[in-house]
Amino acid sequence: MANNQSVRRHLDAFTRGRIIGKLEEGRSVTSVAAEFGIAHSIVSRLWRQFQTTGTAIQGFISGGTTPANDRYIVLQARRNKRQTAGEIARHTTQATGRPISRFTVAKRLHGGGLFARRPVRCVPLTPAHQRRRSLWCREHRNWRDNEWGRVLFTDESRFSLSSDSHRILIWRERGRRNHPSNIIERDRYGGRGVLVWRGIMLGSRTDLHNFDAGSVNGTRYCNEILLPYVRLFRCAMGL
Repeated sequence: MANNQSVRRHLDAFTRGRIIGKLEEGRSVTSVAAEFGIAHSIVSRLWRQFQTTGTAIQGFISGGTTPANDRYIVLQARRNKRQTAGEIARHTTQATGRPISRFTVAKRLHGGGLFARRPVRCVPLTPAHQRRRSLWCREHRNWRDNEWGRVLFTDESRFSLSSDSHRILIWRERGRRNHPSNIIERDRYGGRGVLVWRGIMLGSRTDLHNFDAGSVNGTRYCNEILLPYVRLFRCAMGL
């Protein structure tokens, strides 16, 4: 145990950043601990620290806070959910004149019901999109199986091959993951990715089509999707 604590104290900032980066890529705590030759508990503790405070770098220790300080800390996090605990600590220190560490800030935010979590990402829908989807659902709410059996639903999905987290965390309450204020609307992802297409119908589905490298324009979509898949379904099912 003493040896593990010694290792944890002497992990430099660069090594801590490398460990967090590998965990964000989806690596397990066990595999990362084995790669760096340190205990599983050290990596697990470092990961919890990053998820809680938004940083893996050790900071200074401060004293207590007043109830007014605590309310101010929570208010800052609610006004700007993307602030790190370190940024809130600096703002609070400047406002109150009392040194406060990011660890104290994290504890006060936890006491206020706020926790550092990754925001939900989604494809943004305009008001027009929402109205059309709502209208479509109302028009088809009484359809039966024989009617749905003649419908083919299709979708293209892009899977990113690189990490997209960018270490962005927000402060939010438990049970409010899908609240609009906790969602980042985004429909463009950087880095390499794979674009696939599939159609589903009642009781069946098409083959999964993988688009090779290059842009997918109207001509390519027609040649690779509409003619070999959708046209055949239409011929078999009718309109």
